[in-house]
Amino acid sequence: MDLDEYLKNVTIKPKKNEREDWDDYFKRVASMIAERSTCFHRKVGAVIVKNKRILATGYNQPPSNFPHCDEIGCIRDDLKIPSGKNQEICYGLHAEQNALMQAARFGISTEGATIYVTHKPCSVCARLIVNAGIKRVVFIEGYPDSLTDFFFSTCGVQLVGGEEVEKG
Repeated sequence: MDLDEYLKNVTIKPKKNEREDWDDYFKRVASMIAERSTCFHRKVGAVIVKNKRILATGYNQPPSNFPHCDEIGCIRDDLKIPSGKNQEICYGLHAEQNALMQAARFGISTEGATIYVTHKPCSVCARLIVNAGIKRVVFIEGYPDSLTDFFFSTCGVQLVGGEEVEKG
């Protein structure tokens, strides 16, 4: 039998797709990325995806060439700053910020992309996500920042996520 004859007789038998859906897959990837974080309080991972392809990743960490939290300690703990307050007083960048900067650094457009994050973005990251052209945010765990919801709903960014965290 030659190739042409063989190909005429090939039968494709569709089978049920038993693999996890794409959202669950990329949420798992974000969770794995979060494991790189050296933050003592919250390990966060982010992955930016377009057309089912990973564009950039990030986790919460200090800037490049700055000591990590497990080397320098936590400024927030030392100053007794409660969670959710004075976010600007921290050595680390958020995972979403690092993923967006990685994309920018390598000239990768995030227009129309989805970002998968282990935790719902804060309102600072929400602003960056909106201006980066990301159209969909998928998160695993909530974060109590109602301004995030306002930014996303006003700007047409779809927010898909898990459990919400009560405001404290």
